[in-house]
Amino acid sequence: MDLKRFIRDIPDFPKPGIVFKDIAPLLGDGAAFRAAIDGLAAAFADAGAVKIAAAEARGFLFGAALACRLGIGFVPVRKPGKLPFKTVSETYALEYGTDTLCMHQDAVRRGEKVLVIDDVLATGGTAAAILSMLRKAGAEVVGAGFLIELDFLPGRSRLAGTRIESLIHY
Repeated sequence: MDLKRFIRDIPDFPKPGIVFKDIAPLLGDGAAFRAAIDGLAAAFADAGAVKIAAAEARGFLFGAALACRLGIGFVPVRKPGKLPFKTVSETYALEYGTDTLCMHQDAVRRGEKVLVIDDVLATGGTAAAILSMLRKAGAEVVGAGFLIELDFLPGRSRLAGTRIESLIHY
């Protein structure tokens, strides 16, 4: 299935000069959403992951669905103050300022094989922060998967040494 036809361009969102890749049409079509999850499952069939880590909000949509499809655990990665138990965190640079992501300190065990999933790989900041947290916790990151990769941005280079699979490239 050509998943690109389910991605809608929204010019000047969230600010002028940005063309936002809207995944809502894909999520709204059961066959397309299933094809995306099946595509990610096939891409990482050999990875041996026992958990998937994904950041809120859109990463949750793909990460949780893929974890369910593969019959493995799911690790929610959230903004500070959103998780109820003791957390570990990673602060990373944005274009203007910083952001922080957190996960429960017991979300992964040393040596567990974990896959990182998100909707879009752009600058790579979010994924790099998740990879860093997982590795500091002793997890073995077996790859990072994305619905969309923006090839004209440096995301892939920020994840050097990590297996990356993306279903759609722009």
